[in-house]
Amino acid sequence: MTLNPTEIARLTRLDTEGTDSRFADIDKMSVGELAATMNTADASVPDAVRRALPQISPAIEAAVSRMKAGGRMIYVGAGTPGRIGVLDASECPPTFGTPPEQVFAVIAGGPSAIVSPSEGAEDDTQAGTAAMDAAGVGRLDTVIGIASSGRTPYVVAALERARANGALTIALTCNAGTPLAAAAEHRIEVLVGPEVVAGSTRLKAGTAQKLVLNMFSTIVMVQLGKTYGNLMVDVKPTNAKLRERALRMIQTVTGAERTTAAEALDANSQSVKRAIVAIRLNLGPEDAAAQIKDNDGRLRAALGEHA
Repeated sequence: MTLNPTEIARLTRLDTEGTDSRFADIDKMSVGELAATMNTADASVPDAVRRALPQISPAIEAAVSRMKAGGRMIYVGAGTPGRIGVLDASECPPTFGTPPEQVFAVIAGGPSAIVSPSEGAEDDTQAGTAAMDAAGVGRLDTVIGIASSGRTPYVVAALERARANGALTIALTCNAGTPLAAAAEHRIEVLVGPEVVAGSTRLKAGTAQKLVLNMFSTIVMVQLGKTYGNLMVDVKPTNAKLRERALRMIQTVTGAERTTAAEALDANSQSVKRAIVAIRLNLGPEDAAAQIKDNDGRLRAALGEHA
């Protein structure tokens, strides 16, 4: 795809495409000097995210409302932003016990683009539209379009179709006043400035995107009752390390001995929440499961504790 002169001019004005004189001589630096330079640059990212909190918080609140109604959260991106979306979404099932279809990512070029670059796919607007149709995006869903530049055609088209279908749409960019932001109901603009390697937005921009998505997935799940305090009580103990974590959580909340915790976990289909309820309320597996269900999966409520 060839850009026209107007598009070229817009692209060159983007902060994420700019150069920073502080990094002009990185090819002359020692390894130690360059590591320190990159570390200093990276240290500016959390401040940029903090400045965007007035945009981030309302967007998360809106997403929580849709998720509570049974909706899904869908990340859409191309290249690095797409891979970051895949990373964050793929951590939700093991961390919060969510079904894979509740939080997932769509990447331009399809699954193969996760490991094999498919940079040309970002220009395919028809594919972006088709991806939303294929996912059946509708009014209960939240679609978060991620693009450092804020102009990626695939992501813009996807967000436009999602919004037309009634979904909540959120743009996550690292430039201000972009086409992606214009296409979304909520805009999140984390202005990290030029990269150490000019235009390499897998650096500061990518870090900023991961920090924001950390907030989205974590805060949404906390609001949905997927934690008890800061304990991930919906974790699935599918390996030895996670089983130990599950047992520690049960012991922490109930004060039970390790043997009792292990017996309760095994009797309750490896559900930490159910094991805790069974011990604390002296219930059998079926009654513990019903207690959790009757309280919308919220452990604190199931235990009769005030929120």
